[in-house]
Amino acid sequence: MYNSKITGMGFYVPDNIVTNDDLAKIMDTNDAWIQERTGIQERRWIPEGSEDTSAVMGAKAARIAIERSGLTKDDIDFIVFATLSPDYFFPGCGVMIQDMLDMQTIGALDVRNQCSGFLYALSTADQFIKTGMYKNILVIGAEYHSNALDKTTRGRGVGVLFGDGAGACVLSRTEDNTKGILSTHLYSQGKYADKLIVKTPSIKHWVPEILAGKEDDTSYFPYMDGQLVFKNAVVRFSEVINEGLNANNLTSKDIDLFVPHQANLRIAQFIQKRFKLNDDQVYNNIMKYGNTTAASIIIALTEAWEKGKVKDGDLVVLAAFGSGFTWASAVIRW
Repeated sequence: MYNSKITGMGFYVPDNIVTNDDLAKIMDTNDAWIQERTGIQERRWIPEGSEDTSAVMGAKAARIAIERSGLTKDDIDFIVFATLSPDYFFPGCGVMIQDMLDMQTIGALDVRNQCSGFLYALSTADQFIKTGMYKNILVIGAEYHSNALDKTTRGRGVGVLFGDGAGACVLSRTEDNTKGILSTHLYSQGKYADKLIVKTPSIKHWVPEILAGKEDDTSYFPYMDGQLVFKNAVVRFSEVINEGLNANNLTSKDIDLFVPHQANLRIAQFIQKRFKLNDDQVYNNIMKYGNTTAASIIIALTEAWEKGKVKDGDLVVLAAFGSGFTWASAVIRW
């Protein structure tokens, strides 16, 4: 059986910076309130009139990742695209990437696992490579949140959290079983599906019903039971990280870098303390970008690598928790 390793990474975020003080001008909030609860200081939002979408940003990140991998677009065998904010209800963004990058008519798969989306996509690509089906797979996480947020005081609990952006990596076949993705671990619990959700539009409640609905209908804005999400997140993060370490006969002392999904700085700090990791062992950038959902881990991992925080031979652990509920981890030997 083959192994897979990340051979190139890239990310893209819009130039438009939206600070907490900017949000205070359009809703009843302030910088201290947001930072205390989330750790976020600013985020990137696609400005009005921009060509950027989830697919467009994904393509920009993908071009960087492919170039850094030393491959060309014609070397890519398959595409896996993770997002909760696709350009269209259908078709998915994966096929749009194939066209935007002028690639061969390879397969494309879309993953809809929200905050865990990138790790689900990475795991899917890893299995395709391990079985020998493909050699080089483009994995993308991208989100365009800002156009679908309730940017009023009513929606401030969620509206302050999310940012736009995309990250991508090339996953390539290797016969060195000591390097690359050692294992991935995926879970879900649909019991709490309605605790972090956008309910409409859905086939049961389509556009005509929304347009004919009541003025106070907020079903098309994100809803989150923040306390329940936090309580579950810290438990599931710990469980899935431990499972990954145990599966590879490792302990938290072996971790060189932990990159969590950038949902809330308080969650990341809680997990850091639980696993007794120092600041140099954890990489967070939610302060600059907010929660970019399926893009957050690959953006953070790429930025950490660019800063020299990921070195050959390092043990890197990735973990995520989010809507579904879904949660996941990946253990990588760089």
